[in-house]
Amino acid sequence: MTFSCSRLIGVVIGVGFVFQIAAALDARAQETAADSPIGGACPESGQAFVDALAKPRWNGWGVEPMQHRFQPADMARLDPSDLGRLKLKWAFGFPGATRAVAQPTVFGGRVFVGSPNGKVYSLDAKSGCTYWEFAAGKGVRSAIVIGPHGDGWAAYFGDLGAKAHSIDALTGKELWTTRVDDHPASVITGSPTLVGTTLFVPVSSYEEATGANPSYQCCSFRGSLVALDTTAGKVLWKAYTIAQEAKPGAVNATGVQLLGPSGAGIWSAPTYDAASQRIYATTGDNYSDPPTETSDAFLGLNADSGQVAWSRQITPGDAYNIACVNPAKENCPKADRPDFDFGSSAILADLPGGKRVLVAGQKSGVVTALDPDHGGEIVWQKRVGNGGKMGGVQWGIAVDESNVYAAVSDVRLSVVTPGAPGAQPYVFNPKVALLYDSKTGGGLSALKLATGEEIWLTPHPGCGDVPGCSPAQSAAVTAIPGLVFSGGLDGHLRAYFADNGNIAWDVDTKGDYQTVNGGAAKGGSIDGGGAVVVDGMVYVGSGSGFFGGHRGTSCSRTRSTGGDASACRRFSRGSCKKVRRL
Repeated sequence: MTFSCSRLIGVVIGVGFVFQIAAALDARAQETAADSPIGGACPESGQAFVDALAKPRWNGWGVEPMQHRFQPADMARLDPSDLGRLKLKWAFGFPGATRAVAQPTVFGGRVFVGSPNGKVYSLDAKSGCTYWEFAAGKGVRSAIVIGPHGDGWAAYFGDLGAKAHSIDALTGKELWTTRVDDHPASVITGSPTLVGTTLFVPVSSYEEATGANPSYQCCSFRGSLVALDTTAGKVLWKAYTIAQEAKPGAVNATGVQLLGPSGAGIWSAPTYDAASQRIYATTGDNYSDPPTETSDAFLGLNADSGQVAWSRQITPGDAYNIACVNPAKENCPKADRPDFDFGSSAILADLPGGKRVLVAGQKSGVVTALDPDHGGEIVWQKRVGNGGKMGGVQWGIAVDESNVYAAVSDVRLSVVTPGAPGAQPYVFNPKVALLYDSKTGGGLSALKLATGEEIWLTPHPGCGDVPGCSPAQSAAVTAIPGLVFSGGLDGHLRAYFADNGNIAWDVDTKGDYQTVNGGAAKGGSIDGGGAVVVDGMVYVGSGSGFFGGHRGTSCSRTRSTGGDASACRRFSRGSCKKVRRL
């Protein structure tokens, strides 16, 4: 098959999000100089944003506060007939990082993206050159949201030190920083949601992992949603997902006093309901006994006060932490089950006849739709996967006018000797390697928005005999008119026809890339944030080696070919080089 190189499409391919506790740095911004270690500085510092809201954009996690993850045609500017002409445009590398899971934001002709190295970057959307970089001090996993600030624009995001940041979107200069939770294990993984002059910030934690230490007093973190005034970062209110503070409970086998209840973190972006003036969030599991009624749940809160209007628990009695996989299980709660967090934001959608639904996917492998106007009553539930601790629906679904699109992880891992074919290092223990099961997981489903009835199911096309390949599709799903995009741990980004589920385009992002900011980088597994489609460009992060995935070292913006098993990199006008897919 022949390929055309005339169509410009961008993909942010990068590897670089190491989930680790880094030393705190002074948060500062600086224009990228020519001798910057990241290189690739834009020749000009950038013009002020002019008519930014009139330009194609993808702002925040789900495009708008209802979190649909659907990009309208006038913003996407990508037709299914264009897919055969997509090719790599540019790649941007995240220095010193092996993961790229932060979803990019495209606004005002720029790309804003965070990284695990504690830096936030402002890039030119067409060329990938760097306008500025900002040192947040901790890794940035959340998508960035842009909003008005005085006479200009501000970029808002959270970091893995539980700090919310506001910086000038044009210059990268710090405006304010607010720590929203004092627990030492607290983090911000979900993207903030901006409504007017209020920023709603979700808070989760890694205490589920630190609880594995038998000498650790597990557990005391409580998830929360925090409302900030965007003028100066002042806390307007803070609502905990668990009303009561942790109290002493049992004593573990090593004599350590355990605490509870705990957990119910909010991993994903909250959802705003303008009609009822409410903010919705989904929660994770409890970390310790006793289980609460607000874990693995939908919460509806009054946006002006944070008062809980209603809650709907989907999986009761779910208390779990990483100690449960240890033979002695010193800190494992009695329930020891089943770790069915919601990592997916709730999506607020309209139905014919004036009714509405609130829809989210869960690690259980079930998609649930609630009635937000009647106390969160369940409208329908549909199983799309087997579910599990790393299974089911991981990071996000998408909806259009009539359908819900849900991808399934259902990843299966085994512990192997380091150096085994296809095995990847385990970030918490260098003496251990993890190997994906190449036959388990994956698939994309389309369900009727009103009823949950399955319209189509497309299984993963398979890994073949590639060792260490996983068919799991854990990254968030993105929809545009006629197409649905889903990335996977195999490193492939695929576009599916929305009407029948057939695969329309497939590009492998793994491999070596020459980056616009200097040096080579590697793409790998796609996880976390989903693809972003703006103005005929496709942006995606590539490289996630956290739990056995293919690690990477760059973030790239890519144009890719479709239709057969090769990717096309653009090096110069009219010049392409085919890169064999694995």
